[in-house]
Amino acid sequence: MTAPIRRATFTAMFDIAVVGAGVVGCAVARRLALMGARVVLLEQGPDILSGASKGNSAILHTGFDAPAASLELACMQAGRAEYLEIREHFGLPLLETGAIVAAWSDDEQAKLPAIAAQANANGVTDVALLDRAALLARVPTLSPHVKAGLLVPGEHLIDPWSAPLAYVLQAQALGATVHRRTQVTAALFDGAAWQLETTTGPFRATTLINAAGLFGDHLETLALGETSFTIHPRKGQFVVFDKAAAKLLSTILLPVPLERTKGIVLTPTIFGNLLVGPTADEQDSRTNAGTDQASLQALIARAHALIPALAHMPVTALYAGIRPATERKEYRLRHEPARHYIGLNGIRSTGLTAALGLAQHAASLYQTPHTPIATPPWPQAPKLAEHLPRDHHQPGYGEIICHCELVTQREIEAALTGPLPATDLGGLKRRTRATMGRCQGFYCLAHLAALTAGRLDPPLETPHAP
Repeated sequence: MTAPIRRATFTAMFDIAVVGAGVVGCAVARRLALMGARVVLLEQGPDILSGASKGNSAILHTGFDAPAASLELACMQAGRAEYLEIREHFGLPLLETGAIVAAWSDDEQAKLPAIAAQANANGVTDVALLDRAALLARVPTLSPHVKAGLLVPGEHLIDPWSAPLAYVLQAQALGATVHRRTQVTAALFDGAAWQLETTTGPFRATTLINAAGLFGDHLETLALGETSFTIHPRKGQFVVFDKAAAKLLSTILLPVPLERTKGIVLTPTIFGNLLVGPTADEQDSRTNAGTDQASLQALIARAHALIPALAHMPVTALYAGIRPATERKEYRLRHEPARHYIGLNGIRSTGLTAALGLAQHAASLYQTPHTPIATPPWPQAPKLAEHLPRDHHQPGYGEIICHCELVTQREIEAALTGPLPATDLGGLKRRTRATMGRCQGFYCLAHLAALTAGRLDPPLETPHAP
């Protein structure tokens, strides 16, 4: 049974309240804490990244196909540059795969030169057109039905969960406060500050930053009395092939994009799997991230068509994420200086790359002077990348708890302690990858339940529990 919410009274006055602890909110909290602001981060879910940000393809984009001269492009390229600058301080990984936009029809092939021209206009000048022979020489496992491709060397892969966690840990080390399981129920600006009523008590902050993702329009209406956009939830379903499939593809395989969506991607992951997705399924629910058999079978069939050898590879996992799409494709940003309000909404598939850039943009809008932190601490992110040393390579790890993903007892304990411990299974998974391998927790869940007893809400149930 879920424990009842305990109401508390929070009397501290913050400079900034960031609502929503997805990747954008985490990055914003970090940036403003680095500026010396007193920050509180409020998240209605049980953990950071428990909304839209938990499901994505983990690509660090170059912006080669972003709308020219757009804020999205500027934020993506600024965010990418900052990630590359800071990642080693946090111990964050980078898997340099490059990407290929593959054309599978004459019509798609005819679009490649225009995509290359757009890339050049966006400052991505190292792209190259490949004919069929050159493409198959580079990726021999591709179906020979491929027509041509566009090489984009700078598209890479990162850990989509450890990076935002590192951002929040640094923000906390700089004095930021994080409250999870905290839903904003009322927001009133009194001319000087925001009074926020939440399910865990009241908060006051001079500035409100809306990074609420799938509920961003609800929060904007709550705060401003109306909204400038409406969320149209778009589910993206993914299929994860077994680690044995990783040898079949060492680059990101992108489709020629459609008007409505970037399309289905086939990509390695930083965790050693092969991923295909996402679908783009419009739905009313903002919380139903369930999968359906027809969509998943279509994804598997598409993967087999692109790389025929995948027909002999098992599927390890299925999952879905919900993107906060709106009635327009572009980011939906709003600044109300008189009301000390900044809205960062409508952030879809490029949010992981753009988050640090969006944080820079929010900081430029905030403009309240503080004393920046000269020498910030650099908390270390979990080491989950398959191509780099893992915790089990170091002595003293205790024992292997999850044998599929080689998760150690030391990693489980670290995830359950510290300034931002996992409080539910989803948070534990994203910090360690426990239960995310071939057996999907069948063999390790009982052991995990014992290790996490009294520390997760809801508690884990073993596969054999009555």
